[in-house]
Amino acid sequence: MTYTHTDTAEALAGPRPGFWKPFGIAFLLAMVVGGLGALTTDLSSWYLSLNKPSWQPPDWAFGPAWTIIYAFTALAAVYAWREAPTRDDKLTIIVLFLCTAFFNLLWSLLFFRLQRPDWALIEVGALWASVFIPIIVLARYSKTASWLLMPYLVWVTFAGFLNYTVVQLNPQVIAQ
Repeated sequence: MTYTHTDTAEALAGPRPGFWKPFGIAFLLAMVVGGLGALTTDLSSWYLSLNKPSWQPPDWAFGPAWTIIYAFTALAAVYAWREAPTRDDKLTIIVLFLCTAFFNLLWSLLFFRLQRPDWALIEVGALWASVFIPIIVLARYSKTASWLLMPYLVWVTFAGFLNYTVVQLNPQVIAQ
């Protein structure tokens, strides 16, 4: 990625007038996705009985982490949306975020509801791509938007490694 004076100025200047209403809407939509994810995330006796690595964050940390990630995602959406020059560009942004939301929810459904961490491990590749691709595409409109998605990519990368480790530590789950 190359950086221009405009990108730096955008990041340092903060939000332009009229920013907070679109951000509020985007944040609300992100929280709806988060709420749906929470509904599919069942910390049942099945999950609690899984062998997990010692380096897994405590269960209470996932809620705040996702809230921060969704706030950054909402900011990224607004920054990109405001800089997208055409209606087609704006539609592309919407489709990208819908794909990310879909794969995020699908991962929770596979791992927690269907109790298939092995299937979730396969799906996490699609989730990772659904975060990585917007980072590349949004950079056309706003470098700030692109950078705001980096914590999401780091988190999904970490979650993928955690998912892999859970599968390795629980071969009995795969055998069922």
